[in-house]
Amino acid sequence: MLLFVMASVSCYTMFLLKRCMDTNPRIHSYSDFGKFAFCRRGWMTTSVVLYLGCYLLATEFMILEGDNLAKLFPGFEISKPMLEGRKAFVIVSAIAIFPTVWLRGLGPLAYIAVAGDLTPILLLSAILWLAFFDGIVFHQGRKFANLKGMPTAASIYATCFSAHATFPLVYSTMKDRKKSSSMLVISFATVAVICGAMALSGYLMFGDQVKAQITLNLPPKNISSAIAIYASIATPFAKYALVVTPIVIAIEEATPLCKHRPMSLLIRTLLVVSTVIVALTFPFFGYLLALIGSSISCTVSLLLPCLFYLKITNGLKGFRAEVVLISGILGMGLCIAVSGTYISMKRIVQSL
Repeated sequence: MLLFVMASVSCYTMFLLKRCMDTNPRIHSYSDFGKFAFCRRGWMTTSVVLYLGCYLLATEFMILEGDNLAKLFPGFEISKPMLEGRKAFVIVSAIAIFPTVWLRGLGPLAYIAVAGDLTPILLLSAILWLAFFDGIVFHQGRKFANLKGMPTAASIYATCFSAHATFPLVYSTMKDRKKSSSMLVISFATVAVICGAMALSGYLMFGDQVKAQITLNLPPKNISSAIAIYASIATPFAKYALVVTPIVIAIEEATPLCKHRPMSLLIRTLLVVSTVIVALTFPFFGYLLALIGSSISCTVSLLLPCLFYLKITNGLKGFRAEVVLISGILGMGLCIAVSGTYISMKRIVQSL
């Protein structure tokens, strides 16, 4: 139920951004909302939030690679005792990702990213095959509801529906904007169904023992399990460079010296190395994902769209029911942001 509530609310806030763009045709990026709503400070704040989100997501990709490769190839090591298993694979993954980050043109990466978009469907198909045909079912330790986990669950769901930063670019390049409404509804419904099916499968198969990454619960020698794990591994390789590129572009625009090829390569290399260091220091995929959802995704998908709408379109002069609804979303988003961030930070500190 919470999943579909978050999907509905996030879809509604996306419609708020759409109205803002219809009101002000000069908006072409997510940062432009902050600029036209709250001037330069709004633009800077919005940009920092987006770049921080990109950086943390890139770090999550490194953790995901290390965990799943260690699942496929247990016992792998580079040198004892510091670089065994997951840590070794994080470094190996970074070495493999370096060439994609060094590319200036994003054309080749775009085709790889499209293939990466298909991996969730492949992953879900493999999981469902395991559940229905391979008989991997866990019958013990199931709780129907865990109220203490609601803030964390809401934070993770916020991450699933946080595509708001990409919407301005998509909407501004659409030939027929009349179809945008149906596109949004179909997109959010599709994501909700896929995430819901994945969550239900994990619950029915492994109960309370399901891990932050369901692939870590799967038997590695099973063919369907291997397909699911390889699908998870493919996503970071396909998306990492696209995620960090906005950060690189922002640094190069702020410092012209960094536009020169040697400096650009150095910046890109240091960026990858820094995400590796963070991934090795805080290897907690679930807690970090919840932190991203509560602190970044919740801000981008719930809080800021409401504030932008009220400021740009003078929404306070509109329908009273809509003002009440937006106020409710702001309250809900603030609760998720505060409680989710606190719980995630607390669990990360306790796990160190």
